[in-house]
Amino acid sequence: MIAVDTNILVYAHRADSEWHAAAYERVLQLAEGNAAWAIPWPCVHEFFAVATHARIYAPPTPIDKALDQIDAWLESPRVVLLSESELHWETLRDMLLTARITGPMVHDARIAALCKQHGVAQLWSADRDFSRFAGVRVHNPLVD
Repeated sequence: MIAVDTNILVYAHRADSEWHAAAYERVLQLAEGNAAWAIPWPCVHEFFAVATHARIYAPPTPIDKALDQIDAWLESPRVVLLSESELHWETLRDMLLTARITGPMVHDARIAALCKQHGVAQLWSADRDFSRFAGVRVHNPLVD
């Protein structure tokens, strides 16, 4: 299963992104494909926060458009939403300790832990910071 990180979701949504066409096509392939794919819940939250943030985008995505975009992804019949299970703390704790994570990097560790505990084969992200986490294979689908 492939999981999709926030930055790929934002690029797929924002037509003003340099990476929009490639990201849109890749996410569309997942959403309309026959294989299961995933979005970690923290990435849903972060997508909304980034897309609607006036200091990041001028103009920001209107709230109703951001919500509609999330609804569209969640309507994909094969999407899986990754959330914490009873194993989450054990997995996250190990990642925090092993990769020596502090501060805001805990957000990425949380996503990596969710991917690991759900058996995600590959996390699609343009963020190279995920390479710090053992057991999570990261791929940038925008530079194929």
